[in-house]
Amino acid sequence: MYDKNMDLALKNKIYRLFILGFEGSELAKNPNLQYALKNNLGGVIFFTQNIESEDSIIKLISDIKSIALQRQEPIIKTGLCPVWLAIDQEGGRVERTEQIHGGKKYLSAKFIAEKGEEAAKAQTQEIARELRKYGFNMNFAPVYDVNTNDANPIIGERAYSSEPDAVAKYANLAAKTYLENGIIPVAKHFPGHGDTDQDSHLTLPVVDMDFQMLEKLHIAPFISAIEAGIPAIMAAHVYYPCFEAQPLPASLSKKILGDYLTDKLGYRGLILSDDMVMGGTLGFEPLDALIRGVEAGINMFIYRNSNDTTIDLIEALATEVSKSRFLQQKVDYSCDKIYRIKTAPNCTTNL
Repeated sequence: MYDKNMDLALKNKIYRLFILGFEGSELAKNPNLQYALKNNLGGVIFFTQNIESEDSIIKLISDIKSIALQRQEPIIKTGLCPVWLAIDQEGGRVERTEQIHGGKKYLSAKFIAEKGEEAAKAQTQEIARELRKYGFNMNFAPVYDVNTNDANPIIGERAYSSEPDAVAKYANLAAKTYLENGIIPVAKHFPGHGDTDQDSHLTLPVVDMDFQMLEKLHIAPFISAIEAGIPAIMAAHVYYPCFEAQPLPASLSKKILGDYLTDKLGYRGLILSDDMVMGGTLGFEPLDALIRGVEAGINMFIYRNSNDTTIDLIEALATEVSKSRFLQQKVDYSCDKIYRIKTAPNCTTNL
């Protein structure tokens, strides 16, 4: 458990690095989430089980904001909610508002792209405006993966195309539209989940492709997104032997996130992990995975729950960070970046 004598400022910094999920549709029944929010939790992720109706989700998000706005941190002065209210609302297979709409309402990326740019923009506007109506401010979309493997069990129709130029065109259009409508887009899953034949929710997939081909086919849309000013990128729980000799997901790889994404590509936006309880990280002890992630360059970690295990893990990380000046510097850098993105008028001037 967390050392109660530790500097509260450090504890609050650590909580800013996390986006947590929760059970049910009532904040009152989730004391751990309330505790995390009071300690400057960086964000909340919502799943289908959390969204029962329009009225219930609006109330739930209002309740979360009320606790978040009680926190004593400078971001409150900007008038913005100091917590990301996030969702995976891609359309099609990944759509969290099913209980509101009585099923799927939106087309997946592949099928909306087949209808053309005008239709894609119109659907993205509709999604964004609905999310804003409920109180969300971040969407873990669009998907920038290029679906090059017919046996891919996790991407498929979630990708706009099997061609990198088409993916870049439609994903950038979606990202720009989200920003225009007040939603922070998150490009995923860097450096590309489209050539896997396994599901990273269950195991650690491998993309065994030489670097030149990986960059040409799968990283190219992300480079386009970076050039356009994408404010956030999600790292994949996928292993790329062209970067790492030993099995290590991109989400924990300094060579991918630090040396390549940050240093070579010059990316300065938020770098998020995919859900840290997915199968792609299960080969690593949980605290070790977090430390590796911080060292690699992850700015925010996603956990689909806020149970006792998750809270203990976050506070164990705080204890480890208190012992390391290097980790403290990485945490400070992430907190500064989170603050900068949250307070930027439009998060980017390029898209």
